[in-house]
Amino acid sequence: MNLNSLRVQAALYHSEDISEELYLQGLSRVHPDSQTRIRKFYRRDDACRTLIGDILVRLTLQEAGKTRPVVFSKTTGGKPYIVGPPDNHIGFNVTHDNSLVAVAFAPGVHNPPSYSVGIDVMKTQIAPRERFPTFLEAFEDQLTPLEFKLCADDSIPEEERIRHFFWMWTLKEAYTKALGIGLGFNFSRVEFNVAEKQVKVDGHVATGWRFTMFIIKDRGDLYEGVVAEYMGGDTVEVDDKTNEVNSQWLKIDSAVHVLKRAIETLSVLELETGVF
Repeated sequence: MNLNSLRVQAALYHSEDISEELYLQGLSRVHPDSQTRIRKFYRRDDACRTLIGDILVRLTLQEAGKTRPVVFSKTTGGKPYIVGPPDNHIGFNVTHDNSLVAVAFAPGVHNPPSYSVGIDVMKTQIAPRERFPTFLEAFEDQLTPLEFKLCADDSIPEEERIRHFFWMWTLKEAYTKALGIGLGFNFSRVEFNVAEKQVKVDGHVATGWRFTMFIIKDRGDLYEGVVAEYMGGDTVEVDDKTNEVNSQWLKIDSAVHVLKRAIETLSVLELETGVF
């Protein structure tokens, strides 16, 4: 495996499949500081998803031959990054929603030390008893007028408009995560014209950025995902990979298998590599 181009590692998590023994064995395969952080979660699902994300990062780096020594740190904004060794110019970002956990890896080129890569995934579903117009109104101040119009257009089937909304939202999330800003960023500054595949920030074309769209299906549920990468240059690219089958850059595994691989392959040496 190499990380010289975009790669997404995803795991499908279902709580009923993760025994307490498997969870605890997996927990023993992450840094002690990570163990402490994970144990603080009140909900077991949150603890498991966080653990799986941590392990996906370490397993991928190990399989890429970049494990010794790898040290993690965080920016002042809380974005994790790889400190060393010096040749590990890799950006990564973790996300999870419901039963999906995913990590994006991309070459570290711009804006070290965390580099400009972000990922977000969301299940394309609103609450069963909630009407979409009511749902949409709650987010109106975080959408641009064009985005709101696209989502509110009754001439478009509602199912398609719901998908439009989640594409807009995941792209906004991925972009801000790539920047390492986190909370406090006004999402209405980012505009994703889903129909035209155009992205603007503060009214201007988001030059230098690449946005990769993908979908993952799980037990009848559909997840939309976006990876945002700053590539440099004077163009913007929206790469729609939603129709790709058996892609090399996107790998999906079960959380059970991920934990078992960690138990088998992550050694004590890897436990000393730091926390993120």
